[in-house]
Amino acid sequence: MTIIIGLGNPGEQFKNTRHNVGFMVLDKFAGENNFPNFELNKKANALISKNENVLLAKPQTFMNESGKTVSKLISNFKCKPYGDFLRVKQISNLVVVHDDIDLPVGKIKIIKERGSAGHKGVESIIKSIGNDGLIRIRIGIAPEKEIEAKKIVLKKFTKKEQEILESAVKKTSEALSVLLKEGLEKAMNEYNK
Repeated sequence: MTIIIGLGNPGEQFKNTRHNVGFMVLDKFAGENNFPNFELNKKANALISKNENVLLAKPQTFMNESGKTVSKLISNFKCKPYGDFLRVKQISNLVVVHDDIDLPVGKIKIIKERGSAGHKGVESIIKSIGNDGLIRIRIGIAPEKEIEAKKIVLKKFTKKEQEILESAVKKTSEALSVLLKEGLEKAMNEYNK
C-alpha cells in the first residue's frame, strides 16, 4: 500500500490557508480518481480515503505534530517509508505533499531524502520515521514580498495567487498520478521545471 500524506491544519479557520495546500491537493486527487469520501481514522487521528493500492491521509493533528499520525499510519497499514518498493518502478510507499515558503506561489518541486528546510510538519515526520526513501512534493506558497514565515503560512491567498494555486493543485494531482503509475524519475523529469 502506498500512503500519500497531505499536510495541513484541521479546522474551518485554516481551510484555505497557505499551510493547507497539502489537504487541497489530496481533495483534488481523491475527486479526480474516484476515491471514497474521507473518514476519520481515530487510531491515526487522520481523515483517510483509500482504494485497493493507495491510502490518502490528512492528519488531524496540528502541523507540528504530523509525525505522530504518519508513524501510526505506517504501522497500521503496513507501509514502509524506505527499503520496500512497489514492483520494479521504485516508488516509495510514502509520499508527503506540503506547502513550501521557499518556492514562489504555484511552483512544484518533487524531492527525495532531503532535510526539512525548517518546515515544522516535515521536521516532525523526519523525527518520527526518518528520511530514507521519503518522497516529498513541495508546493510554493511564498508571496511576492518577503514576509516572515510565521506571519504568512496561516494567511489566505490573494485572488491572483488563488488562480495560480488552483493550477498548481491540479498539476500536483497529475504529478501524483504519474508518480504512482510511472515512477519517481518520470514524475521528477516532467514536473520539476
